[in-house]
Amino acid sequence: MKGALGVRRALIDLEPLRASPVFRRLWFGQVLSTFGGQLAFVAVMFQVWDETQSTAWTGAVGLSQALPLILLGLFAGAAVDRFERRRFYLITTFGQLVTSAVMASQLVIGSVPVGVLLGLVAMQASFAAAAGPVARTVLPQLLPRELLAAGIALNRIAFQGAMLLGPAIGGLVVGAWGTGACYLIDCLSFLAALYGVLGLPHLRVEAVVKAGLRGVWEGLAFVGSTPVIRGALITDLAATVLSMPVSLFPVINAERFGNDPRTLGLFLTAIAVGGVTASLLSGTFTRLPRHGVVMLAGSAGWGIALALFAFSPAPWLALVFLAVAGAADTVAVVSRSTIVQLHTPSELLGRVSAAEQIVGQAGPDLGNLRGGLVAQLTSPVTALASGALLCVAAVATVAATTPGLRASEVPNDRR
Repeated sequence: MKGALGVRRALIDLEPLRASPVFRRLWFGQVLSTFGGQLAFVAVMFQVWDETQSTAWTGAVGLSQALPLILLGLFAGAAVDRFERRRFYLITTFGQLVTSAVMASQLVIGSVPVGVLLGLVAMQASFAAAAGPVARTVLPQLLPRELLAAGIALNRIAFQGAMLLGPAIGGLVVGAWGTGACYLIDCLSFLAALYGVLGLPHLRVEAVVKAGLRGVWEGLAFVGSTPVIRGALITDLAATVLSMPVSLFPVINAERFGNDPRTLGLFLTAIAVGGVTASLLSGTFTRLPRHGVVMLAGSAGWGIALALFAFSPAPWLALVFLAVAGAADTVAVVSRSTIVQLHTPSELLGRVSAAEQIVGQAGPDLGNLRGGLVAQLTSPVTALASGALLCVAAVATVAATTPGLRASEVPNDRR
């Protein structure tokens, strides 16, 4: 009996889905829309390449997604804190749905020019830049504090499952019915997301939020003056900017493992498999009261696993260390988001969540750039190993200088 209880507590905690019908409805909508988004991404990449045969244009897809996040993210976070959040969430979700519908219209009107397609991608990314922070703000109003980490873990596994399965299924759909079919599926998936948002209660913030740059600065000032939040975001930057390995995968595969394309493909899959496994077993860490300690351990584990990957003599061992890194990353991300939501007042949560979103999405891009430049000046193994060790050192520094991250946050009295 005790063994069965231990296994149940180790598995992902489904209590948020049982405790909150509103969260359950929202979560299922997010699962479907995230999956649809992965199909649409595959379709965009294929269509851009098919029409241009240019890596510059395919690279522009990422730029079209990143720029709206960087330019609009903090202002969108301030808007989330100023206006009624359910209505704001509905607007951003409906905007993404309409944009997907326009993209799906290519089934009827034929392919649009690449510039128009990238404009649509940027438009959808603009709505997503606002939808991200508002999606994070609703969790504390739907779930009790002791279930927040479990709710975040459920959101994480929805994202990881879509990342793991979506691209492969998207490729099959494009091959069978063309890119328009992927856009249509994405559009329909946003109907599910819209249905989930419609179930939310009224979510007004009872606070006066400054407009424009003053409101943005207020949020940044809170991040800078709150050691726990500041330490959590610095830890994430240390893990991504200093040690992101993806840009080094091709050259490491060529130098160490015979340039086998099958091995290269498995590198990313191994990280995803590790992340999904950690999410499935997230009950082992979401029920713990010291989320800061868990986050620090996960971030340090990411760095250590990547350092071991850098010196792996065999492909199978390299994949094992990458899976461990993926699992550690999931532990760190879930715990970081929990810390942000537990320590941020509701009237500031939109702006702080926007800052977290920018750190979480821009950090890996900067880290891949850093890795490529250092490898060019030294060697791939030096770039990866030095970054991984610097990541561990940075995490240790944050742990030593931020006592609040070592404190207990949520009483753990659930059985």
